[in-house]
Amino acid sequence: MDFLLHDWLHAETLTQRQRYAEHSRETFDAVLDTCERIAREKYAPFNRLIDTDEPRTVTEPDGSLRVVLPQATHEAHRAYAESGMLSAAQDHDIGGMQLPYLVEAAANSFFGMASISMGSGLLTVGNANLLMVHGTEKQKQVFALKEFSGQWSGTMCLSEPQAGSSLSDIATKAIPDGADFAQDPLGPRYRLRGNKMWISAGEHELTENIVHLVLAKIPGPDGKPVPGVKGISLFIVPKKLVNAEGELTGERNDVALAGLNHKCGWRGTTNTLLNFGEGKFPVGQAGGYDGNGAGAVGYLVGQAGEGLRCMFHMMNEARIGIGMAATMLGMAGYHAALDYAKNRPQGRPITGAGKDASQPQIRIIEHADVKRMLLAQKSYCEGSLALLLYCARLVDEQRTGTPEAADEARLLLEVLTPIAKSWPSEWCLEANSLAIQVHGGYGYTRDFPVEQYWRDQRLNMIHEGTHGVQALDLLGRKVRMEGGRGLSLLAARMNATIERAIQQPELAEHANALAQALQQVGAATKAAWATENPTEALANAVPYLQAFGHVVLAWMWLDLACRVLPDDTTAAAITPERRAGVLHATRYFFHYELTKIKPWLQVVAARDLTCATMPEAAF
Repeated sequence: MDFLLHDWLHAETLTQRQRYAEHSRETFDAVLDTCERIAREKYAPFNRLIDTDEPRTVTEPDGSLRVVLPQATHEAHRAYAESGMLSAAQDHDIGGMQLPYLVEAAANSFFGMASISMGSGLLTVGNANLLMVHGTEKQKQVFALKEFSGQWSGTMCLSEPQAGSSLSDIATKAIPDGADFAQDPLGPRYRLRGNKMWISAGEHELTENIVHLVLAKIPGPDGKPVPGVKGISLFIVPKKLVNAEGELTGERNDVALAGLNHKCGWRGTTNTLLNFGEGKFPVGQAGGYDGNGAGAVGYLVGQAGEGLRCMFHMMNEARIGIGMAATMLGMAGYHAALDYAKNRPQGRPITGAGKDASQPQIRIIEHADVKRMLLAQKSYCEGSLALLLYCARLVDEQRTGTPEAADEARLLLEVLTPIAKSWPSEWCLEANSLAIQVHGGYGYTRDFPVEQYWRDQRLNMIHEGTHGVQALDLLGRKVRMEGGRGLSLLAARMNATIERAIQQPELAEHANALAQALQQVGAATKAAWATENPTEALANAVPYLQAFGHVVLAWMWLDLACRVLPDDTTAAAITPERRAGVLHATRYFFHYELTKIKPWLQVVAARDLTCATMPEAAF
């Protein structure tokens, strides 16, 4: 982490900017130390406990369901909230630390490695950040600031049982609550009715209130739902009703827990089906609301019909967060496998005469194939961490850089975000699989943690935009937006690394390989869209995503390799072990991984329709 933050990304230079001027290397290190300590003390020791003692419900006297979580989860949440990390990036005048996002992302990574399903406030922070951009001053004061303090928590409610990722098909409705609906100080007031599925942290008692951000459709002038995404709006729907000063009224909103989803992994996080406006907690005149009492009370965020635009502010942050979660789960498995391989004796060295049974056993890390599996994990996980921190650095550039630099960072993030979310989700899953393999039969038991890491990891290719959705976004939109300018900027940065590396005899082969790979991606992108037929172009979007991601990760490793060579001015403090580790991981990635892109790009360039045209009956 220190190497990536300081030797590679030069985090301390951010303190030269006005927003971060009060910080230093020392304050950055203090934040990292605090988060590592909390993660070690409050999270890691209970990772197995929350997997086996997963959330459960009890029925209250009024017939409602209440969620019960282990005490360890309550204590971890309290410690995290008290650390100030929920408001790490916020202004000093609202209690924030004004940390660079780069440092915030690095600090939060410790919690992902210690216990991903305990959570570290990802959705709460994203929820509050969205309100800080799109909410009214009153909505910021009443809802966002209480989320940043840890007093309240937040969710995002997009998916529905019948719609999944197809947000244009959501059916939740919102109607104005009475004739004076637009006069409520908390925002235009509506009544919502519908069902939301896969809502993480949708019900719990970790905080005194939960702020749901809910997508719903406002009827058109004819009273009917507006088709597609144009009618989708965004609403604040608190679990417990509040007044204009942000005080709880004592009345429950009509948001009911219908049940918990029992998951393969991430068992420590509640995942819920929520019913809005089913009449479980009818809200009427008693609460001061002049509607007909049917529906959950919600307050419009932003403009009507712009719900998706607002929500994607939160989604993009969540996608980078999921990429980091995937990375650190992979890292946890890698470190467990590395420790096991260093200590497990088994087998004997292969010599010219074969194996000599009279010789003592060797540790399995001395076997070439075990080293192969460890090198694969190292290249996937440490490469992913470099990518995620690079993206975090771009976020800081977008927020505090010059107008030109900020615009470049924005475009680069547009192109890289699908990769930052999806590539670690797929390949750190493979790293977790290899961690099990290194452990052999023991890895398949619950006596070792690697099987849990794999189960937790498997979610990351699914939530916050599935793998297929990210692929469609990359090839269908991101690489073509603004005339392909984002892709051109990314290629320019890769070429700058190639020019540096090609001057180094040790890296020249890799530099040429990356240049050829970049050319292949560019050619495949053009070939895919040669007919301007989306059906043909996007039929192999996932292989395109895989190839594109491998090229980006190869670039990461080549740039890291440039940093550790002895004649680099920043390499003086690099230890020989760090240098060897980076150079071997780079060599591994170029020799074993980058070579995979050719068959992926072949089907993209050929607009191969084998999969698209497979008759259903033939399955």
